[in-house]
Amino acid sequence: MLSLKVVTSVCAFATTVLGHGFVTGFTTDGKWNQGFLLDYYYQKVNTGSFPNIAAWYAENLDSGFVQPNDYGTAHINCHKNSVPGVLTTSVSAGGSIVFEWPSTWPHPYGPILTYVSSCNGDCSKVDKTALRWVKIDESGINYSTQKWASQVLIDQGGKWTTKVPASLKAGNYVFRHEIIALHGAGSANGAQNYPQCFNIAVTGSGSTSLPSGTAGTSLYKSTDPGILFNPYTTITNYVIPGPAIWKG
Repeated sequence: MLSLKVVTSVCAFATTVLGHGFVTGFTTDGKWNQGFLLDYYYQKVNTGSFPNIAAWYAENLDSGFVQPNDYGTAHINCHKNSVPGVLTTSVSAGGSIVFEWPSTWPHPYGPILTYVSSCNGDCSKVDKTALRWVKIDESGINYSTQKWASQVLIDQGGKWTTKVPASLKAGNYVFRHEIIALHGAGSANGAQNYPQCFNIAVTGSGSTSLPSGTAGTSLYKSTDPGILFNPYTTITNYVIPGPAIWKG
């Protein structure tokens, strides 16, 4: 018979493995919003419903990532079998969004990126394959310290702050926040993408519309130099995956 200590350790490990790929909460201009939790998947299976939130539903139930072989599928938009959140929260143009990953995030190698796409209407009814992503935030590696953005996130207790472009026109948007873990990226299909999406209305007096964006299935290729990449060496050049960043 397993001891209570062993059982507790196994359960804790399972929670870490199954739950580490989610943004558990996020703040918009200081207001905290609930993220999607693994528990909500089981609530949906068992009861048919789960709390109404602005974060998107997703079924990243295994080790929680989208592999490069799936870059050509709809999963790369907002994760596996994702569905828009029912609610929409808000942030001001020029304001900040703080994304909260688990404080025990286990992958210190890899970039962090944030994209935005206009919903052209109600974000809760948007077709994810119609979204066109514009990158507004990216961070790779500090060549001087050799510290990756993912390690910075770990040092900050799992938190990452993205600033919304001050000029962005008011409207309904989906924000796509993502970590690309590179600990296995030296081998084909070894990178791990963790995209998470959120319905957020931008407020304020900004007047600049987003440029034409990129379909999710065109964001990355499995052979991109920032995807198929050996992180276990001194790095002097790293090409952050995805389209060019837009500053607004």
